Amino acid sequence: MQTINHTDQEVIAAIIHKCDICFAGVVDEENKPYVLPMNFGFRDNVIYMHSAPEGRIIDILKNNNNVCVTFSTDHEMAFQHPEVACSYRMKSKSVIATGQVTFVEDMEEKREALHILMANYSDKVFKYSDPAVRNVKVWKIPVDNITCKEFGAPHEEYKLKRSVEELKNSNKSK
Repeated sequence: MQTINHTDQEVIAAIIHKCDICFAGVVDEENKPYVLPMNFGFRDNVIYMHSAPEGRIIDILKNNNNVCVTFSTDHEMAFQHPEVACSYRMKSKSVIATGQVTFVEDMEEKREALHILMANYSDKVFKYSDPAVRNVKVWKIPVDNITCKEFGAPHEEYKLKRSVEELKNSNKSK
C-alpha cells in the first residue's frame, strides 16, 4: 500500500464534499492548540463555517485568525497479512487546508455563505430570518495552502494484478 499526494483541484474538492464534518484547529494566546469539529461549506477555494457568536474559539480567532482545517473520509482498515500487526493500515483520504478567518457581517453575504454551507448537506433551498442571520457567526476562510493525501492506496502492480483477476473471474461467470 502506498500514499498518494493529490494535486488535482477536482479530486481535492470531491474529497472535501464527501465529508460531513471538518476539524478547525487554532492556537490560543498561551500557544495551546484548540480543535473543534465543524459543519462546513466549500466553494471556489473558500471554506465557510458557522458557529455561535461567542465562545472560546471566537475569542481565539479575534487574537489569531490563522486556522488549519482538516477533512478526512473513506476510512477502512486494511492489511497485507492478517497475522502481521505492522502490515495493518488505515486507508483514508484527507485534505489539510490553511487560511485566515474573516467573519462575514453583511446580511446578504451571510445568507449566501449559509446557502453554500447547507448545500453540503441538503438539496433543499432554505430561507433565513433576519434574527437567525444576525445571531450566527459566519466564518469565511479563503484557502492559502492545501494538501491532499490518499493513504493505503494499492501499488500499481497490485491494481494491475487485481484488474486481471477480475477480468478472469468475470469471463468464468459468462
